[in-house]
Amino acid sequence: MVRRRVFPAAALAVAVLLGVGGCTEPTPEPVRLSIATGSQTGVYYVFGKAYAAIVERELPYVETNVLITTASAQNVELVGDGRAQLGFTQADILPSTGNKVMAVARVYDDLLHLVTRADGPVRDLADLKGRRVSVGAPGSGTAITANRLLDVAELAGDRVEVHQLGLDASAAALRKGEIDAFFFSGGPPVRAVEQLVADLPIRLVELGGWTDALRVRYSEVYVSRDVPYSVYGLDPISTVADPNYLVVPAGMDEDLVFELTRMLMEHRDELGVAHPAAGRMNPQSAIATAPLPLHPGAARYYQSIKP
Repeated sequence: MVRRRVFPAAALAVAVLLGVGGCTEPTPEPVRLSIATGSQTGVYYVFGKAYAAIVERELPYVETNVLITTASAQNVELVGDGRAQLGFTQADILPSTGNKVMAVARVYDDLLHLVTRADGPVRDLADLKGRRVSVGAPGSGTAITANRLLDVAELAGDRVEVHQLGLDASAAALRKGEIDAFFFSGGPPVRAVEQLVADLPIRLVELGGWTDALRVRYSEVYVSRDVPYSVYGLDPISTVADPNYLVVPAGMDEDLVFELTRMLMEHRDELGVAHPAAGRMNPQSAIATAPLPLHPGAARYYQSIKP
């Protein structure tokens, strides 16, 4: 059974959330819904743009605003203080976020990429010692995961020359020979890595053997996942993976979150055209959002589609 779309009610919920609606009637003016994503060549941004188009199509009173950010940590901050109404985040930053945000869905798993030149000296994690390495931009999920990995590998502190660059800047620095390697956590294929493969011989470094150490010291959210040859045309590896969530403010209107969750799940195929990682969502895995609880509106949606 297809649920009837309640456009005015959802629009009114957004208006109330943002403080621009009337007391009893939905505003006739468009209402803006900001989505915090990440770098323009990262998965969050591509996913967010495609999702925003669906929301605008199905909720005609809504105008979306896709924010370019440093990703996870900044996104949670933006959603938590009301500057954004939706945001993407890695699961490993969430134990410190308090109760300001709640989950809409587990959307896919981020895979930690350690990218280096194919003709360079970095062949395993230990080879980073004494090298110039970008760990991601401050406020990004990449930076959190990468620094934790360096810690468990006893490469923290002055053992590595750390650069704090975003994805695009990291790729540019590797091209110019300004760094020896960079980390990026994202759902494959990552566009910036694909672009590197097209014009620079690179390789991905095996990291899967460090998953257990990360789980013991930091969080049980970490798992190992494979990056097969078919993704980038590079030698297959195993690496550390981290679940990825779409989050909203804890106080967001329940009916609105129901509608946002419905659109996310009902349009998985369309989102998957934008990026394969988005197409891997399903209701069974979407509800696994520990340590973050599902928003009541999202929980009600998943309950409504149970057989």
